[in-house]
Amino acid sequence: MCLLLLGFAALVIVATPWHPLPGHVPGGAVRPDATADFTAAQIAHETAFHDAIRPWGLTGLAVGLIVPALLGFTPIGAWLVDRLRRRRWALQVVAATAGMTSVTTLVVLPIAAREHVILRRYGLSTQGWAGWWGDVGRGYAVGLITTLVVLLAVMGLARRFPRRWWIGAAGVGAALVVGGSFAYPVVVEPVFNNFTSLPAGELRTEILAMAARDHQPLDDILVADASRRTTTENAYVSGFGASRRLVLDDTLLAKDTPREVLVIAAHELGHAKHDDVLTGTLEGALAVAAAVCALFLLLRDRVARARSVPLLLAVYAVVGFAVSPLSNLISRHVEARADAHSLELTRDPETFVQAQRKLALSGLDDLQPSRLLYVLFFSHPSTPERIAMARDWERQHR
Repeated sequence: MCLLLLGFAALVIVATPWHPLPGHVPGGAVRPDATADFTAAQIAHETAFHDAIRPWGLTGLAVGLIVPALLGFTPIGAWLVDRLRRRRWALQVVAATAGMTSVTTLVVLPIAAREHVILRRYGLSTQGWAGWWGDVGRGYAVGLITTLVVLLAVMGLARRFPRRWWIGAAGVGAALVVGGSFAYPVVVEPVFNNFTSLPAGELRTEILAMAARDHQPLDDILVADASRRTTTENAYVSGFGASRRLVLDDTLLAKDTPREVLVIAAHELGHAKHDDVLTGTLEGALAVAAAVCALFLLLRDRVARARSVPLLLAVYAVVGFAVSPLSNLISRHVEARADAHSLELTRDPETFVQAQRKLALSGLDDLQPSRLLYVLFFSHPSTPERIAMARDWERQHR
């Protein structure tokens, strides 16, 4: 376990771009300031939105942690699973997992529904209740299947090799992370969105030419039908190797100018250039392998028992939240490097700033987050930080 943690730490230290915009900034770095690029009315609008939705989001997060903890860290969950003893072991695990995750989902559901109402009120959601319920069902099914694959693999190894199960389970856990990341774009993403190729035209030609110039040639550019769910804009790169792809939301194409789409696509090419998805996958694989070893030290052969399912789910929920500040810290630096790459590739800081403003206004992003919320929940730099970087780059390249 120590070796795995050392490997994880070394990879994080070496691979994370701690200084995404290198070099001296003449005149000093620009200070992030929301009031310099957004009107008082715009800031007040996003503040009102977050004042309305944040209490519900934080409540949902708390309930989503408290319910698994209550079931897993007290005898309640194990007692409930013991009612399934007459069934075969695999069926016990399936029933226990489905039951425990269903309880958490159902308890959090009214809070999620309230959040959906607020999103519709502020114009961020275009989804009716039928579509929303469909997403809830699909999300639960994907999460349940993923959880069952992991639990059955780890617990099955613990049953077969009571003293050395951690060796195989660490390898299987790491392999599942890598395989899941590779397959996600072609297996999971189509469950939630339909994808089509970006039509032939000037924009497609320019993006492909830019990618070739960046030595990141693309076989295709996909468009997701995000507008059936939201009015927000997004683009992303997912997968790696043969499964890697660049996706643009149709909302982005509808609202942004071609030049703005180019600087956003250039940001995503920065992720491809530095193999950010693959690096993150390897970090996750090492972290999971180390976590499996820690689980062995904590529970030994008790992992093999179906009554341990609630405890395993509780540990996953609590540990996942506990490590989120670290994962968000890494992510913010990776995203900042992708921003710097976009500026270097397009050499158009003015359009970059315009695009960031549109993205923030479209999604009602928090422009002035508290330090605590920033550390806990921000996987990207704030919009004022991204704009400040663009102006720093502009000062460096006058």
